[in-house]
Amino acid sequence: MLEALSKKSSEKPCNTIDTLVGARTELKGDIVFTGGLRVDGKIRGNITASGEENSTLVLSENGMITGDVTVPHIIINGKINGNVHASGRIEIQPKAEITGDLVYRVLEIAAGAVITGAVKRDLADKSAVVARLKPTDAVGVRPEANKSG
Repeated sequence: MLEALSKKSSEKPCNTIDTLVGARTELKGDIVFTGGLRVDGKIRGNITASGEENSTLVLSENGMITGDVTVPHIIINGKINGNVHASGRIEIQPKAEITGDLVYRVLEIAAGAVITGAVKRDLADKSAVVARLKPTDAVGVRPEANKSG
């Protein structure tokens, strides 16, 4: 497992997409999956990976999830309204917007991403660092994005 976490950010722990939720698809209900799940559409419900430690969720910039997400490895470039827990790695890309608490083991955040909620590192010894972010605390925000009026 540690070997998978030390790979470059461009490498995914699970390199296949077993399930695709298309851009014009809206699903209501909880989803439990193994392997790779890519979401380009909208999901209202919780998403959970079961059985495999290398399961990966990819949320594209047009994708939206309203519900809690519990997946070992997550790549986010869309919107999540709910709590997110990754026992492995979370990669938060520039257009990502997360409204909810985030628990992670390894975290990568690109400039422009927005997190509104508690951010907590899930350490093996269970001691954790917590940060509180406000909607205006976009990571790496371009200066013009903060100008008002």
